[in-house]
Amino acid sequence: MQKEIIVIIGGPGTGKTTIIDGLIARGFCCYPEISREVTMEAKKQGIEQLFLENPLLFSELLLEGRVKQYKNALNEPHENVFLDRGIPDVLAYMHYIGDSYPVHFDEACRDNIYTKIFILPPWEEIYTSDDERYENYEQAKLIYNHLTETYEKYGYNLIEVPKDTVEGRIEFILERISCKL
Repeated sequence: MQKEIIVIIGGPGTGKTTIIDGLIARGFCCYPEISREVTMEAKKQGIEQLFLENPLLFSELLLEGRVKQYKNALNEPHENVFLDRGIPDVLAYMHYIGDSYPVHFDEACRDNIYTKIFILPPWEEIYTSDDERYENYEQAKLIYNHLTETYEKYGYNLIEVPKDTVEGRIEFILERISCKL
């Protein structure tokens, strides 16, 4: 059995979580975005925006969580496992804010290789911000550019998902993988 670990990436507010939720509804094995979880845990400890206050700690926690997700995905009995964001996202965000990071961030990207990467382009009509998504639309476009550059640096061929209905986007993705439930 060929295991496919498929990552859905894109800047904030591009529909990643909605697509993951749609894939879950169809019975696919999916792992959620973990940054909201990390942010909410920090808020419980009195840190309003961990990413803004201590970006390296935030990124360390994300890196740790995403490596764990990758390893767990390898052990899933399913042929296809979808992830809402991948390990290189952590580096892309560090590039976006202009911060440096330890060498083990780069090593994690090189050691944990995904099968396919689907990227969602910025889409102003569906963009919204909330308590955990502090970026405006212009910043979301910059993040998209950093994501593209970072994933391509690690040799990934990015498959851009067209702007369409949720169902249309899911069908686009499923047509491009060896899809079996």
